[in-house]
Amino acid sequence: YQTLASIDAELTWLDRLRSSGAVTTHAVVPALDGRRVVSVPRPDGDRHVVLFTFVVGGTGEERPDALPTEELGRVTARMHRDVTGWELPDGFTRFHWDAAACLGPGARWGDWAVGPGVRATDLPVLDAAASAVRARLAAYGQGRDRYGLVHADLRHANLMVGDDGSLTVIDFDDCGFGWFLYDLATVTSWIEHEPGAQAWLAGYLTERPLTEEDLAMVPTFVMLRRLMLTAWLGTHPGSPPALALGTTYGAGTGDLARRYLHDPAWFRLPVPAATHRKD
Repeated sequence: YQTLASIDAELTWLDRLRSSGAVTTHAVVPALDGRRVVSVPRPDGDRHVVLFTFVVGGTGEERPDALPTEELGRVTARMHRDVTGWELPDGFTRFHWDAAACLGPGARWGDWAVGPGVRATDLPVLDAAASAVRARLAAYGQGRDRYGLVHADLRHANLMVGDDGSLTVIDFDDCGFGWFLYDLATVTSWIEHEPGAQAWLAGYLTERPLTEEDLAMVPTFVMLRRLMLTAWLGTHPGSPPALALGTTYGAGTGDLARRYLHDPAWFRLPVPAATHRKD
């Protein structure tokens, strides 16, 4: 589902992040003829293959107690800061994670309304939550300081933790253009109902400031990601998360939507006043 041009753009961004020192990533191992991407013929169509260097350590899922969440916040902020100062090369092609791609009629991951476990009685509140998310995203806008190239899948499975505590970001397959705070929402993947973002945000703010308007949008991006993952489970029924979560995740999405709509303090993150701007 990725074109050669989009894969090339992904690898170009990896090279940029590594060379700038913003983020530690895996490197491409070129083929003997120098190609970064090799097309392998298969009966169901060519597959594009990339070989990466080996990363020592375990994923954040395998080593949850060793995952430095605050450091992840700093890493993400450096990634975003570097992107805003980088002039994309000609021909750079990646998709967008905008409202239409996430929640529109042709949403990339499908329809949250048919996700496993979604209860018919929850459809009105979920629809109201989705409408609120779309409206708030439209009001928030896509200014250069809040929308740009993002990893878009910083869940624990895509973070390698070394024995020395070092952090390597892997799996840029979903990278594209979206809101920077969407990367925060992806950190909370599968555990949106738990208070797990404070440490990430504390680390982020040491590297890149956010306004009060930015901070007020955090619950909206968490709710957006929850709706998207509910849809994703429906279109990937054989995936390990779908098999492990069954119908419980979809059922919980309705509960989270009620909190999002009716509890103004939901997911309110305590932030030291000196670390963010009021403008």
